[in-house]
Amino acid sequence: MNKETLRKNLREIPDFPKPGILFYDVTTLFKNSECLSGLIDELYEMYKDKGITKVIGIESRGFILGGALAARLGAGFIMARKPGKLPAEVIEETYEKEYGTDTIQLHKDAISEDDVVLLHDDLLATGGTMAATHRLVKKAGAKETYINFVIELKDLKGRKAFPSDVDVTTILEL
Repeated sequence: MNKETLRKNLREIPDFPKPGILFYDVTTLFKNSECLSGLIDELYEMYKDKGITKVIGIESRGFILGGALAARLGAGFIMARKPGKLPAEVIEETYEKEYGTDTIQLHKDAISEDDVVLLHDDLLATGGTMAATHRLVKKAGAKETYINFVIELKDLKGRKAFPSDVDVTTILEL
């Protein structure tokens, strides 16, 4: 995937969700068929030989590429959601984020000890949501985990939120 094409198709929205924040809107990447298929192709190439059995998409933009990638890898897809969205018994983790605290949940029976899990989301900022989801996956007993983002905001140093032995990859660094 041509990274310049991705950059040109990424929308920047100043002062969202609050003054002083520059928001990177990936929905413009998803609506462009070249960017969307290129992202799926690149993610597939990155993970096709890792033995991934489950892909977890983080609510909600992580559902888009996460679901497509799971289908392409022949893996199951799991949604990491905010409280009150999953209908069966859940496990959850509360965490600090840029604008306060939040909670993320997975179905209790979503992960087994035999699973090799790829966690996917659109953007790595401070890493709070993904780090909490990673802790949930580890508690559930996954054999191995990988973490991926479409975009990483390097200045925010979000990689520090993850243990050093976790494989964290991004496609585009800003």
